[in-house]
Amino acid sequence: MTPTGLLGGSFNPAHRSHRHISLFAIRALGLEEVWWLVSPGNPLKGASDMAPLSARHASARKMARRAPIRPTAIEARLGTRYTADTLRKLVRRYPKRRFIWIMGADNLAQFDRWHDWRGIARRVAIAVIARPGYDGGARASRAMGWLRQFVRPAAKAKDWTNWRPPALVLLHFYPDRGSATRLRAKDPGWHLSHSNTGLRDRLTRRPLP
Repeated sequence: MTPTGLLGGSFNPAHRSHRHISLFAIRALGLEEVWWLVSPGNPLKGASDMAPLSARHASARKMARRAPIRPTAIEARLGTRYTADTLRKLVRRYPKRRFIWIMGADNLAQFDRWHDWRGIARRVAIAVIARPGYDGGARASRAMGWLRQFVRPAAKAKDWTNWRPPALVLLHFYPDRGSATRLRAKDPGWHLSHSNTGLRDRLTRRPLP
């Protein structure tokens, strides 16, 4: 079983915090690689300032260069809108991989708003990356109230492939404060510089939809 991390997001655009968090998770969890699931659209976010999928995927590929990180738009290919459905299909499609879901503490704070969030936790282990300013809300969240009984020690993080979900590990890492919101404010037309000509998904090997 190939230990593989999954980091979902809009990547609108991808930035260095995505990369730093992924490289940290690879080391802390003993992963072979991390897949960046470039979402067709986030149900919890508006689409008014969402760049085209091809541009967001291209920015993710550029940010992931020379690293064991594989950006993919496979959710568009699978036709899934919710993470729970994506995970269900990925587990079936890639039986020789063992997946762990990676998310920031800001997502844990609102995890109970995700479709079938308990189903997500029951399907794969979850690694939560500390993010300055969000840890308090994450620990006090409704989802954490249920997940707390399944927390595993960070010192044993590399043993996650032996854990039976639900299983949650809190990883203490303080990334830089880069954000996609800040990058969009600085350069609203960032996506115009990313060409989608002949762009193929590195996971599915198919042209982007």
